[in-house]
Amino acid sequence: MTFEFENSGTRRSILRAAAAGLAALSWGSQAQSAWPVKPVTVIVPFPAGGGTDAFARPLSAQFAKLTGKQLIIDNRGGAGGTLGAGIAARAQPDGYTLFMGAVHHAIAPSMYPKLDYDIEKDFVPLALMANVPQVLVVNPKNIQGDFKAFLAQVRARPARFNYGSAGAGTSHHLAGELFKQQTQTFITHIPYRGAGPALQDLISGNVDMMFDGLGSSAAHIKGGRIKALMVSGAKRNPAFPDVPCAAELGLPDYTVTTWYGMWAPKGTPADVQARIVEDLRKAAATDELKAIWASNGAEFGNLAPAQFGSFVSAEVKRWAAVVKASGAKLD
Repeated sequence: MTFEFENSGTRRSILRAAAAGLAALSWGSQAQSAWPVKPVTVIVPFPAGGGTDAFARPLSAQFAKLTGKQLIIDNRGGAGGTLGAGIAARAQPDGYTLFMGAVHHAIAPSMYPKLDYDIEKDFVPLALMANVPQVLVVNPKNIQGDFKAFLAQVRARPARFNYGSAGAGTSHHLAGELFKQQTQTFITHIPYRGAGPALQDLISGNVDMMFDGLGSSAAHIKGGRIKALMVSGAKRNPAFPDVPCAAELGLPDYTVTTWYGMWAPKGTPADVQARIVEDLRKAAATDELKAIWASNGAEFGNLAPAQFGSFVSAEVKRWAAVVKASGAKLD
């Protein structure tokens, strides 16, 4: 089918409009692909010094090297990481506010009767950044000996010992409850507003132990401020080869890991999402970040966004079963 124009003036007007439209489309594409044109904020829903923070800050440094733009870490601790998650979910979906959460956010739906966000519906998954085992760490002044000696002490004196966590409903809390269930022990739970404050109280001796992500404990273990008695899972961690794993200590089903992921608010443009994922993967591929991840006993998640989304859905179901079986409740 062909169209004829009434006069050349009309034709010229239409062509000029079409050219302007193409120019606008081209400019819009360039503007979007130029992301980021200003600093990007990453909401970390825990205080500084915790596991999420320990991975977010090195990532921020590599991001700045790659893009020339800042990745600003905004720590918003409270309510087991759910406060910051709610803030991130309500942020403008323009690619300039991201959310770095963790396994805690797959646990929260089963622990909190009401949340002001939905981790699966209010965010778009970008990348699983790191995966690390949980580690049982103790204050060496409060608890002496190896794992077997520790277990004997805990069993001999029910309720005498306590463990700190990043907050009720976090993986630290659930790891402790699962440990108590599998070892038939009773240890008092002390919730904090993040792993950082809990670790500081562990180092000072105000709490006896933690079931922590290896990423936030690694430097303190190496510095001798706390002692690692066990890593979760069926194998030892390469970063700490002298620390026995749960399976060899008679706990074959104690497979608790802490993972950290990046999300964007729902509605973030698809092309911006793609650019964010590209830059995150570039940062993770640098020798500097690989070395930091390895020293913390971590591996890069290496999942595509859709795979990460499926992983989170599976984790929500898995932790719901753990919560139900352990009887864990908010303190």
